[in-house]
Amino acid sequence: MKSILVIGGGFIGAAAALKLQHADIRTTLIDPGDKRRAASYGNAGHLATEQVSPWSSWHNLRRAPRSSFAIGGPLDFRWRDIGLWAPWAARFMAACDAQRLARGRAALSALLGEALPAWQRLAALAKAPEIVVPHGHATVWMSPARAEAGLAECARTDWGTATYREMNTGELARYAGVLRTPPVAGALFSGTGQVSDPQGARDALLHAFTALGGTVVRGSVVRVHDAGLAVMASGKTLTADAVLVAAGAWSGRLMRRLGVNAPLIGERGYSVQSAEHNWPEDLPTTVFEENFVVLTRFASGLRATSFLEFGSPDAPPDPRKWRLLERRIADLGVAFSPTPDRWVGPRPTLPDYVPAIGRLKRAPRVLYAFGHQHLGLTMAAATAELVTAIATETETAIDLDPLRIERFS
Repeated sequence: MKSILVIGGGFIGAAAALKLQHADIRTTLIDPGDKRRAASYGNAGHLATEQVSPWSSWHNLRRAPRSSFAIGGPLDFRWRDIGLWAPWAARFMAACDAQRLARGRAALSALLGEALPAWQRLAALAKAPEIVVPHGHATVWMSPARAEAGLAECARTDWGTATYREMNTGELARYAGVLRTPPVAGALFSGTGQVSDPQGARDALLHAFTALGGTVVRGSVVRVHDAGLAVMASGKTLTADAVLVAAGAWSGRLMRRLGVNAPLIGERGYSVQSAEHNWPEDLPTTVFEENFVVLTRFASGLRATSFLEFGSPDAPPDPRKWRLLERRIADLGVAFSPTPDRWVGPRPTLPDYVPAIGRLKRAPRVLYAFGHQHLGLTMAAATAELVTAIATETETAIDLDPLRIERFS
């Protein structure tokens, strides 16, 4: 393979493009150009190596009603998009089968086991090691009852290569300067981390890619052919020896044109960011479990993220979610701008919460990497290494069979 078109300029596409170009494959990255469009822009920045358990479980299904947005929770389904999420939900329930859940957990464990080292290797390749901040993260609770239940849940959960311990009084007291009331308990995780700034990290990857001779083309792809062709919305056709579909929540449309069933849903998250804040640099990403809020300090400001909204990736935003998120930040007492930067974007989620990474059996010139749900940032570097191994026909570090898109055929 001498040339490849990478469709999608998010973290998966950018990381893969850099690794492919470094492997002496002439790489063209096709980027829609709207950096705010996808989950790569407004995410929590968390390198979530601990999330080895797929969300497709009966445990999560049973607690879904208590998480409904209608009663203040993070979970919402856009009724206008029922035609999209109803079939997806049926597949989700099928994926809750104990054997499928176990296979999914094994697949995620294999991917996430190398996620943080892979990111450090990728950052070194980009000559920007500072973009990876491996300082762990925290989950905290504001009430004794929820703390007891939360710590018990921690003890029962498989965290992969990550470890945790209960936070001590001094560590909890560090929150006193930024919260109205400090947490009563917390779990401090090791083996996880964050990026210094999501957009800054993506920019570093793209800068390194072009410095190595990679080409970026702005525009949207409307069709992929199994002969290594990509047809742009403008009507222009680009050709290469292979194509990598890494278009996030929009990948399903391209795969359908190839006759491949890729049951993706746009699982949208919302965030707000403030340049004005008092969050200390040494406080890690913190999950406020009762408030359904994640707070992360970046070089560009303090960001709060929340919500799981299922529907079309192109649906208009729901301003109620931003207002609720901002109200919860105020309830915590965190210093924040009254007019923060608001963002919404879709996570590309397959029903079993396991990504699709591989080469199409019926069209070997088409590679794919999408469906990373909440873990696109986390898995970007490890996915890029797998894609490069596939493209160069070398042995992959893990078994790709559980990741093949043909599992939905």
